[in-house]
Amino acid sequence: MAVLSSVLAGALLLLTAPVAYASGDGLVRQEATFRGGGGLALHGTVLSKGGAPSPGPGIVLVGGSGSGPREEYRQEAEAFARAGITTLVYDKRTVGYSLLHRDFGLLADDALAGVRLLQARHGVNPRRVGLWGFSEGGWVAPLAAARSADVAFVVTIGGSGYDPLRTQAWDLATHLRNRGVGASFRRTVDGPTAQFVGATGLFPAVGYDPVPVLERLHRTPVLALWGEHDTQVPPRESARIFCETLARAGNQHAVMGFVVGGAHNGHRTSDGFDRIGGPLYHGKKLGELAPGYAQTMTSWVRAVAAGHPPASSVAPAPGQALAATAVPGNAWYAWLAPALLLLGFTTYPMSALLRRGPVLRPVRWVAGLGLLAVVTAVACPFAVFVAGSGAAAPVVWGRPAVWLVVQGLSVAVVVSTCVSATALWRRRPTPSRAAWLRLAPVGLAAVGFVPWAVWWGVVA
Repeated sequence: MAVLSSVLAGALLLLTAPVAYASGDGLVRQEATFRGGGGLALHGTVLSKGGAPSPGPGIVLVGGSGSGPREEYRQEAEAFARAGITTLVYDKRTVGYSLLHRDFGLLADDALAGVRLLQARHGVNPRRVGLWGFSEGGWVAPLAAARSADVAFVVTIGGSGYDPLRTQAWDLATHLRNRGVGASFRRTVDGPTAQFVGATGLFPAVGYDPVPVLERLHRTPVLALWGEHDTQVPPRESARIFCETLARAGNQHAVMGFVVGGAHNGHRTSDGFDRIGGPLYHGKKLGELAPGYAQTMTSWVRAVAAGHPPASSVAPAPGQALAATAVPGNAWYAWLAPALLLLGFTTYPMSALLRRGPVLRPVRWVAGLGLLAVVTAVACPFAVFVAGSGAAAPVVWGRPAVWLVVQGLSVAVVVSTCVSATALWRRRPTPSRAAWLRLAPVGLAAVGFVPWAVWWGVVA
């Protein structure tokens, strides 16, 4: 009854069914529009092999982060279809999804709507429709499978075993290392800056934990793959988490593997940072599918569809240059500390503007330099988080050139603080009590700046 109701629901979801067309590659393509989560109309293409025996398996491709037009996954869709697996690839939603907002539950609803669409399609066995998830889809596809028994199997490529924030921090550290940035600035990015971004709510889905979802896949066959040269999620650690979690859940059909010569998306690469051959996407090469990548996925899906899901296994993991750094949850101190420093440094010039007493020139330098140092120290690594590792260029002596300026400002804050303290000590007459009250906030900020700068990685 559950499958029958899903098939009927899928039939209702299909809003348009244009005449299918075949191309010279022997594949039949049909445009489709269906209702995703929240009733949003989603547009995609159903690919199938002309003259293929039916009913056969089906698979819905769930893309990675970003806008995710279907063209980005054309090679994978065609590979599945050529193997006799009816494939739905669709454009990712732009409503309810943005740089600052991610709802994996809503994306999972979209994927399940796609499953129901294929279940209602002639030539597809409704009990043999599964999901393929890439990168962010490696969180979404398991979530959809955990929600619905309609999902017969799950394939992931480049799925992370960590939450999105920790994964992004590792991604940035890996790419910074490739650009020649030293360990000290990388620690600032994947440590206190990651905590700052998470605590301020500026990073979407920061608290999403994939482990409880994987624990619910105790009966669903899973094929989890990572590129040998994955530079966007930690492949070795993610494979271990997937393996341990699915084994703990009692899943006896969980296969973990690595694509030789594959990048994060399973396409050909020499080191994970380039792409070899393949079509262009937004002016960049996607790369050709790595040798054996498509064969590994399609043969596994066909075995599952035939009722013979492979037993659990784990391939030897490749090396991983950097370990992922844990990011504490709710690190309120990450934003409170710089906020208090800014407040302390701002108090003195503000009081001068209000004409609450004479302005002491050395202290004015402490306040001005302190404000500039805190703002730039936060802004520099934050820009890397927002714009990517390219924001660190140019790199000088293993550091972004801007970071060298930040470090120079920090030294100037310490020097001006010492000069100001000496000047106040020698000042005659001694400043009044009111003057000391004005000096207290900037003095405390100057003293607190030193340990904060050490923790933030400015002094390193």
